[in-house]
Amino acid sequence: MTGSAKVTAEHLRRDAYLYVRQSSLKQVANNTESTWRQYDLRGRAIALGWADAQITVIDTDQGRSGASSADRDGFQRLVAEVGLGRAGIVLGLEVSRLARNNTDWHRLLEICALTSTLILDEDGLYDPRTFNDRLVLGMKGTMSEAELHLLGARLRGGQLSKARRGELKQALPIGYCYDGADHPVLDPDAQIRGALERLFALFAQTGSARAVVMAFARDGLLFPARIRSGPRKGQVIWEPLKHWRVLSVLHNPCYAGAFCYGRRRTIRTPDGRVGFEVLPREQWDTLIADHHPGYISIGQWEANLAQLAGNAQSRGQERKAGPPREGPALLQGLVLCGRCGRRMTVGYRQYRDQLWPDYRCMTEAIQNGTRICQRIPGAKLDHAIADLLLTLLTPLAVETALAVTEQIAAREQQADRLRAAHVQRAEQRADLARRRYLAVDPGNRLVADTLEADWNAALREVRAARQEYAAATSAAVPLAQATRTRLTALAADVHTLWHDPATPMRERKRIARLLITDITLNKADQLTAWIRLSGGQNHTLTLDKPVGGGKSWQTHPDTVTLIDELLGEYTHRQIAAILNQRGIRSGKGRTYNALMVRDIRDAYQLVHRYQRLREQGLLTVEEYAHAVGTTPQTVKIWRRNGLITGIAYNDKNGYLFPAPGPDAPRPAQGRPFADRRPPGFEVKPPRKYRRRAV
Repeated sequence: MTGSAKVTAEHLRRDAYLYVRQSSLKQVANNTESTWRQYDLRGRAIALGWADAQITVIDTDQGRSGASSADRDGFQRLVAEVGLGRAGIVLGLEVSRLARNNTDWHRLLEICALTSTLILDEDGLYDPRTFNDRLVLGMKGTMSEAELHLLGARLRGGQLSKARRGELKQALPIGYCYDGADHPVLDPDAQIRGALERLFALFAQTGSARAVVMAFARDGLLFPARIRSGPRKGQVIWEPLKHWRVLSVLHNPCYAGAFCYGRRRTIRTPDGRVGFEVLPREQWDTLIADHHPGYISIGQWEANLAQLAGNAQSRGQERKAGPPREGPALLQGLVLCGRCGRRMTVGYRQYRDQLWPDYRCMTEAIQNGTRICQRIPGAKLDHAIADLLLTLLTPLAVETALAVTEQIAAREQQADRLRAAHVQRAEQRADLARRRYLAVDPGNRLVADTLEADWNAALREVRAARQEYAAATSAAVPLAQATRTRLTALAADVHTLWHDPATPMRERKRIARLLITDITLNKADQLTAWIRLSGGQNHTLTLDKPVGGGKSWQTHPDTVTLIDELLGEYTHRQIAAILNQRGIRSGKGRTYNALMVRDIRDAYQLVHRYQRLREQGLLTVEEYAHAVGTTPQTVKIWRRNGLITGIAYNDKNGYLFPAPGPDAPRPAQGRPFADRRPPGFEVKPPRKYRRRAV
């Protein structure tokens, strides 16, 4: 069939849809001829019989790839119009303009066949309902997808070839730039190099990325970053250092002088979005050491990665000691289980308004749901290890303090140089703005006004930088001098430094890690600790078996004695209020209530208040009513009105009464209570106290 014979009146009754697409914005801007060729297909539709008003142009997908329809709104609209039966013909310059994915292409063919929609490209007119036309369209879609694959493979092969020789030009991280021969070299800006050198030095000292961020923030230092896109692309800006940026710098092998390629892999999510997956080191395509000058050595870079992996708490049993933290557990991250050999974790419990550490081997319990391998209270163990460390540190106390003093002075000098470089950079920008302003023709006021405004802005930046430098210098110098004086005074007595309340627990842990490699604990009849020191020496400590957590929560004996004394005078609720008023807390550090006092009374078999009062000769309400010849209800009324005195034996309005004296009230009339008692009446104690009383 000829092309015109395929067009029927039914096709002409519906609209024609012209789909226009270019793969990238660069092609839209530069390859304009292809765009015009696609728009010229309107003439083909008019020649086949469609009116100009019936032709709808869909060009909203300009600058988008045809590899998927997920992010192509125009293509989705086209498919929807065809599915609704509104399209008589679909026009596209070639199959690759409609789709480069066989799934999208064959879905469009299927819908066009169901709705009797024609497809037109530069080669001819096709009816998807006929076998031959559908076969040709399917082959064109397959060739288009294969063409995309071949183009990508060719480009990828060229990249890999250059990358394996170390010649592929990539975007360099901050601190590097290309020279005239396209070789990576250190950034000529001394301030940028100084910021990176300080970052690596701080991480080597602290072993924590967060500590590096806090040090930059404490010293008021900024970190450089290069803008990667937009009108300011390539410009260096200075901003506060972020934790993610520290991790990015530490993980990047480029700073170790190595060339790498293939650290990340592009992945496409089910919703069509493109993301990146970080690959492990063994899957990298290329890693060439000593490729260019580095800020650190390749060995230091690998040590930094090992330190970061050890700090990550999500590593489970592969996690090492981790950075020292503020908790009271001195041996955090250094303890190994003497039974299974796994690393023990730290847990804290509160007792008497104080945190107490516990060392626990939890791996088997977490993985298999079994019992905890070992749980060892750590307070006594920490004190024993601290005494051992103080004994070992005493001969080296002066040398250690002086070394710390020198490190602090070096860090302060480096921070001062970075602040001074920031002021110098601002002055250079101001001088450049001044020279530009003086060089312009004074009569050209439009240019002169702009340059004058730039000069004023640069002068304001200089003034602000100088003020920040002066403030930071004045705040840092007294602190540094005070620190040196303090260390010098405490250098001769390391015991004072250790027990000084102003010394953070984190610093004590760092001192412990300088000397201790690990400690293996085993709890049997006694607690045995095998201590391995960094110098190769070993020590063994044997301690009494620690008390379990449940026993450590028991009520203090003095509190039990006090409750026993108060039971003779007060009820449970009153005793709880007295204990709380005196600041006494339970074994778990909680305030007391009536139920807790009752449980303590039962647990320690203290005599009930009811029994104590009965032993003193007090009468129940029935006994008192019988003694005065009235009813129990009358006795209760007398007590509420203050005619007689009752002593509470619980918190539920239970009272006992002293024996009535001659002045006790008597009933005015009515038969005496004794006459109304049934035969065999017997006065019994309340049911809840009956068993205890017996």
